[in-house]
Amino acid sequence: MPFEYIRREVQVRLTRNVVEVFHDGSRICSHIRLRGQRGQYSTMEAHMPPNHQQYIQWNSGRFREMAVKIGVNTVAVVESILASYRVEQQGYKACMSLLKLSEQYSPERLEAACAKAFFYTPRPSYKSIQTILKTGQDKPSDEPSPPSDTHGFTRGADYYKRGRE
Repeated sequence: MPFEYIRREVQVRLTRNVVEVFHDGSRICSHIRLRGQRGQYSTMEAHMPPNHQQYIQWNSGRFREMAVKIGVNTVAVVESILASYRVEQQGYKACMSLLKLSEQYSPERLEAACAKAFFYTPRPSYKSIQTILKTGQDKPSDEPSPPSDTHGFTRGADYYKRGRE
């Protein structure tokens, strides 16, 4: 129904083939009733608020194409985000936000952050990638890793041989 009626009380009349919505006795919209899977929906562009109408131009292919220009890990995160929503279109805003991180940081850093995110979870989200970028976890560490024998409690093979000799 038109967005102007959000949070208003309406009456809905369902017939075998039609869904009608009324406000104060006047019919505000009428749609053919969808048959098929449960939870299916249909949206008319004219019923959407202007700031949501821009999403009509978005599709999963567009996000995949944009992600390919950044790297394979970014493509994998976009795929993961799209797959995590029951209705794919609900993931479009998260995908767009993810891809815009390449403007704030850089495409190279975004790709590195996407790769790093897969170490933490098989289903990374926009928020997890954003956190990795904010905290600099995507940057390679310049510190050399400490040798494994620096801990005083580590015992080598010689220690255990002593009692058998």
